[in-house]
Amino acid sequence: MNILITGGAGFIGSHIVRKLLETGNTPIVLDNFSTSALENIPTGVKYYRMDILDKTLQSVLKDEKIDAIVHLAGQTMVDYSLKHPFEDMMQNIEGMVNLLEAARITGVNRVVFSSTAAVYGDVNESDLPIRENHLLQPMSFYGLSKLTEEKYLEMYHKIFGVNYVILRFANVYGERQGIKGEGGVISIFAKCFAENKDITVFGDGKQTRDFIYAGDIADGIYAALQTSNVNTVYNLSTQIEVSLLGIINTCSVILHKEINPHFESERKGDIYRSMLCNRKAKEELFWTPKTNLVTGLERTLIYFLDDNAGALWR
Repeated sequence: MNILITGGAGFIGSHIVRKLLETGNTPIVLDNFSTSALENIPTGVKYYRMDILDKTLQSVLKDEKIDAIVHLAGQTMVDYSLKHPFEDMMQNIEGMVNLLEAARITGVNRVVFSSTAAVYGDVNESDLPIRENHLLQPMSFYGLSKLTEEKYLEMYHKIFGVNYVILRFANVYGERQGIKGEGGVISIFAKCFAENKDITVFGDGKQTRDFIYAGDIADGIYAALQTSNVNTVYNLSTQIEVSLLGIINTCSVILHKEINPHFESERKGDIYRSMLCNRKAKEELFWTPKTNLVTGLERTLIYFLDDNAGALWR
């Protein structure tokens, strides 16, 4: 299949591009390179330096005979969305509508969308792990814009017949992750380790996340491209709750060094506890995460501590 990857030069995009090459598909990357790097794209992969808001996007879909789209491009920072809600809306919501219009006009019949656990907001302990049918109460403009994108996908299917699969990612980490974005805490920590700087934790460090390795996310996206179970939503997660202090302690063991974080006040819009149920993805996508936290962190830290790591995190 010819598959367009929006944001394909970014962190998660670079992993799914490699997965598609390994499975005999043809990835085509579309990226504006504002937060990504050309070196993330494997040699020989065709790419377009283009913003998701570009009205000529449909020409790319037509010229490349695109069969499906993996939509990863967009604004991914919670704190940025609170300070710049208009820009967040433009990149995420208007970008999605522009993409869907191009898909509708050119007859592309599957869009796999990278959504987020942020659409759920804070939940009660009794609601963990969070299922896909849980009440959606985002706490930030970022979460709200991603939820709105989901609703546009649902409406484009209902009115125009464009098929979709929504994937709500837990906190993704791995090689080639930038120091910005929703799940960038591990890459931020890794940068500090490399530079022998103190790490900062916002809040008490007991806030939890469901950390999932990027290679497992790429497998989940590939499964969503193949499945007949479309026009629905899946959580992609480990279904394991880990605190930030737990991440720091694990990194301390891997690096054989004592790590003493600096604590600051919690940030607005941050969720305190998050863990997603992955049962539906296991049962319907036949997908399961393969990488445990220690192995994933070891791979990630080796990448970021290597002198040849990309300029994005330096």
